[in-house]
Amino acid sequence: MPDTQAQAKEMNEANVSVCPAGEVFPLPTEAEYEKEFVRLQELVKAQREMGREIVVVMGVGFVGAVMAGVVADSTDKKNGEPNKFVIGMQRPSVRSYWKIPYLNRGVAPVEAEDPEVAPLIERCVKEKKTLIATYTYDALTLADVVVVDVQCDYDKESFGDCRNGKADIAALEASLAIIGEKVSPDCMVLIETTVPPGTTEHVAYPIMKKAFEKRGLKDAEPQLAHSFERVMPGRDYVASIRDFWRVCSGVNDTARAKVEAFLSDVLNVDKFPLTVLDRPIESETCKIVENSFRATILAFLDEWSVFAERNGVDLIKVINAIKVRPTHNNLIFPGPGIGGYCLPKDGGLGVWAYHTLMGFEDDIFKITPMAIDINDTRSLRVARLVRDGLRNVGKIVAASRIVVLGASYREDVGDTRYSGSEIVVRKLAEMGGDMVIHDPYVTHWWELEKQDTYPAPGHSRARFFRNQEEVKDLRMHKDLQEALKGADAVVLAVRHQAYMELTPDQVVEMVGGPTVVVDCFGMLDDDKIARYFELGCEVKGLGRGHVKRIKTRVLEK
Repeated sequence: MPDTQAQAKEMNEANVSVCPAGEVFPLPTEAEYEKEFVRLQELVKAQREMGREIVVVMGVGFVGAVMAGVVADSTDKKNGEPNKFVIGMQRPSVRSYWKIPYLNRGVAPVEAEDPEVAPLIERCVKEKKTLIATYTYDALTLADVVVVDVQCDYDKESFGDCRNGKADIAALEASLAIIGEKVSPDCMVLIETTVPPGTTEHVAYPIMKKAFEKRGLKDAEPQLAHSFERVMPGRDYVASIRDFWRVCSGVNDTARAKVEAFLSDVLNVDKFPLTVLDRPIESETCKIVENSFRATILAFLDEWSVFAERNGVDLIKVINAIKVRPTHNNLIFPGPGIGGYCLPKDGGLGVWAYHTLMGFEDDIFKITPMAIDINDTRSLRVARLVRDGLRNVGKIVAASRIVVLGASYREDVGDTRYSGSEIVVRKLAEMGGDMVIHDPYVTHWWELEKQDTYPAPGHSRARFFRNQEEVKDLRMHKDLQEALKGADAVVLAVRHQAYMELTPDQVVEMVGGPTVVVDCFGMLDDDKIARYFELGCEVKGLGRGHVKRIKTRVLEK
């Protein structure tokens, strides 16, 4: 009965959640829900007797887990005692349930380079006892404040065409419907997720208002607020939530006052004052414009990178010369692509909201979607530079071992979301390259390893390229020397300090001879470029048109 055994195995696997380290956690059974709610009621009763506000954080992922820790770690500014009790709430899915037992052990469910994250979570769970996690939505009935950190994505239907896409707010809408069914009318609901402008007023408010009316609360007004986070991965992860400027607003005067009071309680507003805006749409727009501005600056330099490459100009020197002027010191070299969770998509949320939520049919957006498209496709030029470099030494991509140094989207962090390196790997794999990856900060590159299901079935960027089946079998090399051995081409994709410190002699020695070196991020100075040529290597680079001049000078010696 092999089919029956396979079916049983499949059902078994569907009832467990496996954490990144491989530990298996059975999903809760129906009978456990009632017991879990009784546990929460007892804990909350004791916390209320201590005068503490009950805060439920929905979604304990990249932002929610640390936000939960920051709130749980906050204290009354008069007596220094904890005044918040936080319940981290995560839907018990196969993919994410493991985060709940992790948090209840005092273990952070997110990987972080910030040394403050792990002790923050452990301290709040084990010492202060101000943080727990649960899987039951009934926790919402106990809340004074609900912080919504449910992911809101932007699905692009085609590669390099932002307009052909839509905001995916289904999970957020479902969460808001449940919140409306459960919370007390006085509960303040703070949407912290980056959302399309208008979401709080045009989507969240009607959902909650209708839910209240079904409950017979016809005169109750949802206490909805919005305040976006400016979280940055890296060593200042916690500080970017707690010790940074915040913008907020509410749907009415009461909600606005509540969100201002709550954030003033848990964030360092003495040094980083709040900006309170009149309407949530202004707070929501603030986040979209802020990120679109940065994305546009990065996209702007892409065309000048091409100009520099074709006309013997070193764009890195040009940018550094311009940045001496204080009014222009925010120029940023874009590297092999613009990653992170926000910049590659947030402008699209604004375009979608204008047409879908507000119902306008005219096309006012030109620069914002164009910037996203440029940033998305910039990585393809890296593949072309690899191709050209190999061709100059008599090789082709399809018969070459290509080593990509750096999988994350920015230096000295392990965050691979929307990494430019992913497109580099996928395009070179499409061309038949034998791909090897190294990154000192990344253990698993889930966008590759789980491309059939992550971020959701059919949503991986693998769908935009051919020849991707073997990409999911790629694994991170832990040893740099082992990764580089025998490389026909080396792509310097991320400005990790470990790569910045590499000398040409070290690279050539680890490779075992001359190789093609592609500098994606202005990592090589002129002396290093010249040394690579002296060692018999070929060098290419984004925005580094002057390498031809250096090569000529070296060869003429």
